[in-house]
Amino acid sequence: MELYKYILLISFEAFNEWYQVNSPKIIASLVTLTFFLVFGYILKQLTYRYGVRVIPKDIARSISNTIFYFFLILAGFSILNIFDIDLTGMLIAGGIAGIILGFASQTVVSNLMSGIFLYIDRPVKEGDPVEVEGVGGRIVDIGFLSTRIVSWDGVLHRLPNDKVFTSLIKNFSRTTARRVEYRIGISYKSDVKLAKEVILKVINEEPLALIEPGPQVFVSEFGDSAIILNVRFWAPTPKWFDAKMRVLENIKYALDEAGIEIPYPQRVVWLKGDKERG
Repeated sequence: MELYKYILLISFEAFNEWYQVNSPKIIASLVTLTFFLVFGYILKQLTYRYGVRVIPKDIARSISNTIFYFFLILAGFSILNIFDIDLTGMLIAGGIAGIILGFASQTVVSNLMSGIFLYIDRPVKEGDPVEVEGVGGRIVDIGFLSTRIVSWDGVLHRLPNDKVFTSLIKNFSRTTARRVEYRIGISYKSDVKLAKEVILKVINEEPLALIEPGPQVFVSEFGDSAIILNVRFWAPTPKWFDAKMRVLENIKYALDEAGIEIPYPQRVVWLKGDKERG
């Protein structure tokens, strides 16, 4: 126990002596750190506040965060300089480490450059419903290294920016209207003309179906067990899914009321039987 107290006493005396010698430097370091933190935070907030007026919100946030981190780095170098720490050796070691890391971080650099190109090209933005690399959902964040998408079933996907930038991107919100398309089969004994009239009537009664471009219903092919009607109409992009669900359901009700059959898949199988016995 006495040894423990002795070690604590020695440590306290050493710290007290170090503090008395370096107290001006410690105070100067605290003032420097406070200045850079406050100034960097204020500049970050001002950059974001005025940046969102002229550039997209996610870009303004990334730029403002970069500015704040830059001031943190400046604060660190300034504090090291106050304590008379020679940075030459650190810079040389940092240069060597940078070369090594450069070869090991080609993917990171690729993602970073792709993120910059995404900001310039702007094929997508936060909140857009998209499909990228087979992942369909809504974009929640576009960072410098990766893009995050919440899929339609609520799963968060993180995609590297180089994959996003070089992939086929389907953006479902960039146009004012989208086309709805169905393939509906009716039986061969049904009246095709009547079926087309019934379907067109349902579409024309739908308030979200656009008048121009107008709806289309036509025979696209003769299937194995049904005549296939191709049905097309346009709806406003924000209400596209609502219109698609409601019209399809109403078409089913209308065809049933008109006595038009939607057949099950059918196949006729001929079996070669034994010769009839006399």
